[in-house]
Amino acid sequence: MFGKNRQNNLNVPVKKGFGVVKILVVAILLAVLVSGSYYSIQEEEQAVVCTFGSPKAVTTPGLHFKIPFIQTVTKVNTTIQGFSIGYQTEEGKDEEDALMITSDYNFIYVDFYAEYRVTDPVKALYASENPALILKNIAQNCIRTTIGSYGVDSVLTTGKNEIQSNIKQMILDKLDSYDIGIQLVNITIQDATPPTTEVENAFKEVETAKQGKETALNNANKYRNEQIPNAEAESDKILQDAEAQKQERINEANGQAARFDAMYQEYVKYPEVTKKRMFYEAIEDVLPDVKVVIEGEGGNTTTMLPLDSFVSEQSASITENKAAEQTDDGEEE
Repeated sequence: MFGKNRQNNLNVPVKKGFGVVKILVVAILLAVLVSGSYYSIQEEEQAVVCTFGSPKAVTTPGLHFKIPFIQTVTKVNTTIQGFSIGYQTEEGKDEEDALMITSDYNFIYVDFYAEYRVTDPVKALYASENPALILKNIAQNCIRTTIGSYGVDSVLTTGKNEIQSNIKQMILDKLDSYDIGIQLVNITIQDATPPTTEVENAFKEVETAKQGKETALNNANKYRNEQIPNAEAESDKILQDAEAQKQERINEANGQAARFDAMYQEYVKYPEVTKKRMFYEAIEDVLPDVKVVIEGEGGNTTTMLPLDSFVSEQSASITENKAAEQTDDGEEE
């Protein structure tokens, strides 16, 4: 009896300890189930939920629920990411990727930086093992193809924008055919330099000369734009002066013609008197300082030049004649 009771007393702690373990296991299982039944998505993320091997994209940010042990969640970064091709990095410059050949058989170092983002998380995870590496290989192929179709001057100077545009379009076309769930955002030329210092210095001199040419052209255009209005204004002034002189000469010619007509009308009336007057006027113009005096019979003299005295003498004689005539008329009466 005593031995049986002792055995029962020994079994009590064992059962209590086993119950505590069971509670702990259940609590742990519940914690795992609860923690595995939800997940959260940030603004810059998307998730791929796989149920029995069937993936589905979840694009809405926030808290979401899933079935533990049945559904798995893989988060994908959808922000813009990038990689360099031949660009100077912390590890150094990848000269092999940067060295290219142009259409005129010149070697040149060209550095690019490409930016991309995930557009379809399911395809980005399952369509390829490493979509970023595929994009980089496509970019390298397109870059070398495009650079090989341009001359070294275009790559180093004026053709960079066109080259970037052509490379980007070529990469986008190839990415559409691969359909790996990522999209190229932009690709830019970071730097383009000749392979040797001597060639680089020569190209710098050429670039300096081109800039000097552009400056000279701009200055010439500026000078032309300044001078053309002045020249046009001067031309208008000359034309206006010429038109005024033309009108003045026309008026003068009309006046002289009218004067000649008037003289002709007087000449027709008294041709001899007009001839003499014109002769005396011509002599006065030719010999302005000459005084002509005509001595007549009986000691009478007549001043012929200058005409002012001649005209005044004629006027006086006419007045005397008129007075004598009037006196004679009075006496007769």
